[in-house]
Amino acid sequence: MSDSRFARPLGEGLTLRTARNASDIERLAQFNGLIHGPELIPAVYGLADDYPGMTNDDWIFVENEEGEIVSSLCLIPWTLRYGSVDLAVAEMGLVGTLEAYRRRGLVRVQVDLFKERMAARGALLSFIQGIPYYYRQFGYEYALPLEGGLRMTGRELPDWETPHFDFRRATVDDLPTLRRFFDEAADTLAIHCTRNDANWRFLLGSPQSTISVPEYWLILDAEGTAVGYFMLPKYHFYDELSINEASLLGYDAALAVLRHCSTLAKERDLPGVRLNLPSSNPVWQLAHAVGAYDMGVYAWQIHVADLAALLRVIGPVLVERVAASPFAGLTRSVKLAFYRDSVALSFEDGQLVDVRAGGPAQGPINLPPLKIIPLIFGHTDVGELRAANPDINAGGVWRLLLETLFPKVAGFIHPGY
Repeated sequence: MSDSRFARPLGEGLTLRTARNASDIERLAQFNGLIHGPELIPAVYGLADDYPGMTNDDWIFVENEEGEIVSSLCLIPWTLRYGSVDLAVAEMGLVGTLEAYRRRGLVRVQVDLFKERMAARGALLSFIQGIPYYYRQFGYEYALPLEGGLRMTGRELPDWETPHFDFRRATVDDLPTLRRFFDEAADTLAIHCTRNDANWRFLLGSPQSTISVPEYWLILDAEGTAVGYFMLPKYHFYDELSINEASLLGYDAALAVLRHCSTLAKERDLPGVRLNLPSSNPVWQLAHAVGAYDMGVYAWQIHVADLAALLRVIGPVLVERVAASPFAGLTRSVKLAFYRDSVALSFEDGQLVDVRAGGPAQGPINLPPLKIIPLIFGHTDVGELRAANPDINAGGVWRLLLETLFPKVAGFIHPGY
């Protein structure tokens, strides 16, 4: 680890810092164990020592004059695939403050430094699995499904005769097989996170040092050939046994997985099975078809550091959408007005030739600030968004164009920690 030297006095004996050395990481681990629970202590060490791309400067904290950490958060880097484009993400994680130091603006000063770190990394996006409402003040908006899903007891499963499948825990040696299955499933989603071999080695090599502590299971047919996998995290929302990843399976294998997980839930004295999966996944679809209870979902909160820059980067995807629509060959300036500011997208012969930020404006497409974010990420469509936000205006052909640029799509995030 490098010995970082960042320090900024905040007054009242408080100092804003990034981690300098292993001693700071040890203090952060103990602090997070106090705030979030002792199970997070090994996760802090694991992230700091082994998570790909994470450095000391990604651990931000405030300490008092006695050297006690009183508030902290961290930046977890990963990559989002948006259509054909990869985007750097800075996830804000492990946010917490001692009760005696709350409501003193300490999270805000750390968020400001986090955004500086984000910019230094070239990340235009920040995600957080945050508590309700709080992070809106820092420019975050709900925009992709998170947790929730389907809940079942196992009694819903039909007594169908199926081929025989075996199950075994995966190891690091299974990395190529798991990566292939993961990538095949991810490619069915318009928006998802990517995983390289380093990410997989982190998850498989020392799972006790991750946040979720995942169990990866391979599904084997009668010949012993792997036909898919699923993942069960030890730590997650809710109380059931949670299936947080599953490959693309035939319904026989999907039913075998649900039966196996129902058995595991009973053996572990858990109240049932929860499926935290995309609704397009065959395991989710089968569970839903046989009567699993739909809990609904929470959502990832997303901050866009520079909207015009983001639109430039995802420009190839926007061009593909225009080309596949009745707007093919579009030559027009499309102004997205957010009342306090605006962004103009200039198309010539179907190509996006310029994206330019502007000042306050109104026009044929008007949205409140931040409401463009769930549209960009396909979390909702114009009609659904307008039903809850009457100050969204986009009528006639402009609405068709907005829906062409930002359609509702399947997106889901499988964190790599």
